[in-house]
Amino acid sequence: MNYTLRLAAALAAGLAVPAAAQDTAPPKPITVSGSVGLVSDYRFRGVSQSDENLAVQGGFTIAHESGVYIGTWGSNLAGWGTFGGANMELDLIAGYKFPVGGGTLDVGATWYMYPGGFDNTDFIEPYAKLSGTLGPASLTAGVAYAPKQEALGSWYLNGTSAANGVYDRPGDKNDNLYVWGDVAAAIPDTGLTAKAHIGASKGNKGLGPFATSVAPTGEYVDWMLGADYAIPTTPLTLGVAYIDTNISEREAAYLQPSFSKGQDGTGTIAGSTVVVSLTAAF
Repeated sequence: MNYTLRLAAALAAGLAVPAAAQDTAPPKPITVSGSVGLVSDYRFRGVSQSDENLAVQGGFTIAHESGVYIGTWGSNLAGWGTFGGANMELDLIAGYKFPVGGGTLDVGATWYMYPGGFDNTDFIEPYAKLSGTLGPASLTAGVAYAPKQEALGSWYLNGTSAANGVYDRPGDKNDNLYVWGDVAAAIPDTGLTAKAHIGASKGNKGLGPFATSVAPTGEYVDWMLGADYAIPTTPLTLGVAYIDTNISEREAAYLQPSFSKGQDGTGTIAGSTVVVSLTAAF
């Protein structure tokens, strides 16, 4: 989706500025971009963070011409994804982009925060992403490694302990590795962009304090197939995506007691779903 939004923004900017001005106007040293949107389900690496309900999300990025950037992104949460906080995720992001060959290498880190929760539910995850193009397609390959932290430890031996708030191994620390690949391609004369994603998680099997985790079953694969439609003459993009994981129902049952506590307790937060989104870029 980010590729589509940036392409639409670039086209809009080109139409708004006369050709002569484009030739003489120097690039701005600092740019600000962002988006706000509504999704039918907030899925993080294939697993629902919003109890399979609506989520409002948004963020912005401040980038310098040198390639350095900082940003933030947030979403409401529900069920398992609250992690003891105020039903909100707030990410702080910083990184550096620079050209490599015919593509771009992006290195940085994300600090995942859950306002209102304890400090040990927050964690940091450095990442590296290499992006480029192949014909009409935009390609991205990435790796994210979260070093050992309490938020990624296995504090509970089973879902029942997590549901009851009984720590079996308090203070345990673990790490996690996530690798992924994305592809997106605009379909000429349609306003549509086809997109696909596949990712693999390996590391912190179990749930940490307040059920925190980025790979609760320890090792699994997530994937997505979808399309975005850039609505003409507007900054809006409508997206539809099929999302799934190879987490079995038996493995998902480990999450369910903590996930459904105080929630509706229906469905599985790791099963297949179709997510619809409406996003406005600026």
